[in-house]
Amino acid sequence: MRTYRDLFGRSGFTPLFLVSSGQVAGQTVSGLALGTLVYAGTGSPLLSGLAMFGPALSQAVGAATLLSAADRLPPRAALTGLSLVSALAAAVLAVPGLPVWGMLVIVLALGVLSSLGGGVRYGLLNELLDQDGYLLGRSVLNMSSGIVQIAGFGAGGVLVTVLSPRGTLLAAAAIHLAAALAGLGLGRRRPRAAGRPSPAETWRDNARLWSSRPRRHVYLALWLPNGLIVGCESLFVPLAPERAGLLFACAAAGMLAGDVLAGRFVPPHWRARLVTPLHLLLALPYLAFVVYPSPVLIALASAGYAATLLLQDRLMALTPPELSGHALGLHSAGMITTQGLAAVLAGALAERTSPVVSMAVLAAASAAITLALVPRLRPARVATARNAPAKLPLTRGNRRGKDSS
Repeated sequence: MRTYRDLFGRSGFTPLFLVSSGQVAGQTVSGLALGTLVYAGTGSPLLSGLAMFGPALSQAVGAATLLSAADRLPPRAALTGLSLVSALAAAVLAVPGLPVWGMLVIVLALGVLSSLGGGVRYGLLNELLDQDGYLLGRSVLNMSSGIVQIAGFGAGGVLVTVLSPRGTLLAAAAIHLAAALAGLGLGRRRPRAAGRPSPAETWRDNARLWSSRPRRHVYLALWLPNGLIVGCESLFVPLAPERAGLLFACAAAGMLAGDVLAGRFVPPHWRARLVTPLHLLLALPYLAFVVYPSPVLIALASAGYAATLLLQDRLMALTPPELSGHALGLHSAGMITTQGLAAVLAGALAERTSPVVSMAVLAAASAAITLALVPRLRPARVATARNAPAKLPLTRGNRRGKDSS
């Protein structure tokens, strides 16, 4: 599979693309509205960042208890149900008089459930496409996410001004409802793995995935460098409240450009070599941002998010098919949790110093971690792990393998 036409011609991809885009749009609009609402009421960068990225903090709870369902639930029912829950949550957040602590409780609870969404969505993508098509398909979803975020932050900024933050939250609820309707277009598919989902199964599969040293290093590279940079982005509202939508849109535009180049034009033999340069590109412009706070630097840095796309391809090469949804869900939940923790850390540092200084500290930490991981991500190590036989015991949850339906 080499072209976008081939990709959209594959059965099931178009409705998956629509439901994924709808979920990103709803989250983008509601996150900006909620962050603006909380900051206007409290004046706290910490609480504003927590409101926008709070669901990320509770992803760890979902990853520890719910992820076994990613391969054990029918994908259509799971994705549609999650969109409906998101719509209900956005509508409740729009209720006047809801205290800040109540808003945080809702977004944290939503984060626990949302931890399942990445595993279901990307596990289904891996099932729909062959190994050569996964990177192209994931790049298209990432490109869609970038475009939707650009439009969403721009439209969200307008809606916040025209409708108020609470009116914008109701608009986000309508977007999530549209995503649920798009999810109905997914064909009926059986779960990829047998057995009932449970916290015990989740812990068992997490342990199996984490037991491989090459996979551990890939997970750390997926979670830490970009998570810290998202902490920088969480400060856009307190840094420039009147231009936050523009700054977020620039970040999304840079991410879009990076994903287009990595997903469509980077040859396979260059993918492993580009991970470290892209991660450094993600961090270094924020150090220059201290001296020259330009939106262009934000766009340039965000092109480095393409390293995540290349590492996901490597993760799938190291993971058995029956654990693909769980492995991708663990990646998504761990990454989003790291982003949430970085947002809290960034807000706490900004309250003691300033948003620009906090950004510089997190960017320096991101670059340092990237350099520390270089010896662990050498192509030779990954090639050895890819060719080694799997040492995974058969359990109730992995006897069936990949479903062919």
